[in-house]
Amino acid sequence: MTSEEKRLWAVERLREKQRELGRLPKKEDFDDASRSRIKAFLGPWPRALEAAGLKSRPGRQTKKHKKGEET
Repeated sequence: MTSEEKRLWAVERLREKQRELGRLPKKEDFDDASRSRIKAFLGPWPRALEAAGLKSRPGRQTKKHKKGEET
């Protein structure tokens, strides 16, 4: 398996689990082997969810305006 194939495998497992559960998958939703592989291929759990397009990275949303600033 190439690096890209591993990454795609992990992304698909996360997306399948989200469809199955109807919510963001948690580490506990996977067996030890699958969880370890997902983290090895995509990084820490929050980054794995981001890589799968299931969660956006904090601070990447629209910035809120400071009080007194016009929009």
